[in-house]
Amino acid sequence: MARAIWTGSINFGLVTIPVSLQPAEESKEELKFSYVDRRDLSPVGYERVSKATGKEVPWDQVVRGYEYKEGQHVVLTDREIKGANPKASQSIDIFAFVDAAEIEPVYFEKPYYLEPAKKNSKAYALLRETLRRSAKVGLAKVVIRTRQRLAALFVRDAVLTLEILRYPHELREPGAIEAPAGDLKKLGVTPKEIAMAEQIVESMASSWRPEEYRDDYHDDILALVRRKVKSGKTEEIEEPHEKKPRMAEVVDLMPLLKKSIEKTQARSQRSRGAGRTPAKARRSRSA
Repeated sequence: MARAIWTGSINFGLVTIPVSLQPAEESKEELKFSYVDRRDLSPVGYERVSKATGKEVPWDQVVRGYEYKEGQHVVLTDREIKGANPKASQSIDIFAFVDAAEIEPVYFEKPYYLEPAKKNSKAYALLRETLRRSAKVGLAKVVIRTRQRLAALFVRDAVLTLEILRYPHELREPGAIEAPAGDLKKLGVTPKEIAMAEQIVESMASSWRPEEYRDDYHDDILALVRRKVKSGKTEEIEEPHEKKPRMAEVVDLMPLLKKSIEKTQARSQRSRGAGRTPAKARRSRSA
């Protein structure tokens, strides 16, 4: 079983759902190549070497330095970074719900699974069913490895999936790419050519069956490796079992759900009322 990225909670209105963030990607036979010196096949490793002394720096002495101006740094430990905003670093805060179709595929970056701290989590099941019935996805913010990310909560089978999204500023504008203009006539594209191209698409139309697709290049490289290997041994290394922290979960969700709705409605009324002029004030002005 894969190790959790972190343990925290999903915040859904006033409802808190303890979860662990699990990687959703898996490589059955990942191709891992080591760099070696072709002259004597000695390993060429990556070392943490001090630029001042030329000596290797042990991990327990490595900290993060933020250069706030040229030549001047602020040193931060991982504990200090996490403690700067503990709530943000241990929670997935849902702030809106949108239609999944509204999110362009170019925004999707990396998927994760959300595993409930308790197998029979009532709150987890409630959020999952609500997303399924509403056909919505939850937009949220989550901190992963010292960086706050935009994310979307989906439902996949019985599991809540967290899809990391790119921020708009991380994407280049399509206009920066030199592509043919939209005037097909000027480009010499004829209606007959379009009809023929559409016919090709129709003839190749299929259903989405992901289980049928394989990484052929990956398989060919492995076949090449096996042909070159004469003999070898493998060892299995077991990962240490990590104890999950015990996290409390509220079973009676109705009071929290009612308060969440009241809070949302009050916020909505305030935002609508902010743009209105009271009747008494309008009468005094007209007088």
